[in-house]
Amino acid sequence: MKCPFCGADETTVADTRINDDGDLVRRRRRCLKCDKRFTTYERAELRMPQVIKKNGSRVNFDPEKLAASLRLALRKRPVGTEAVEAAIARIEGKLLALGERELASEKVGEMVMLELKKLDKVAYVRFASVYRNFEDVDEFSKLIREVSRSPQKIAR
Repeated sequence: MKCPFCGADETTVADTRINDDGDLVRRRRRCLKCDKRFTTYERAELRMPQVIKKNGSRVNFDPEKLAASLRLALRKRPVGTEAVEAAIARIEGKLLALGERELASEKVGEMVMLELKKLDKVAYVRFASVYRNFEDVDEFSKLIREVSRSPQKIAR
């Protein structure tokens, strides 16, 4: 770490402390050349992957867009806010765990569908009908039959 006062490359760590949450490290440093002290902070930098859209363009992952999609599918459905927030957190966690720099939008859409299927069948069908861009009623009927076979779980 360079000294902010004299620019020397050699500094030593005098004291290290971790905050209560465990996500920030504070270090007191001393310059070996000018003997001045300064503080540095370290925090993990987590980057969400870029999303590759169907047309090939790349956009930054937008958690607000994810939340808006879930809320739209769940509109007027008996699913609590906490359950929606937990679903969003699970999707974001999975995206980070993949460790990818780029990810196809289809992969994100599939993650959303899995979460909606757990939360509410009607919301799942709503989202799937738009996401999969059904061309005819038979595809829609097939999805409804598939959903009808699994038991309903409503997270309130």
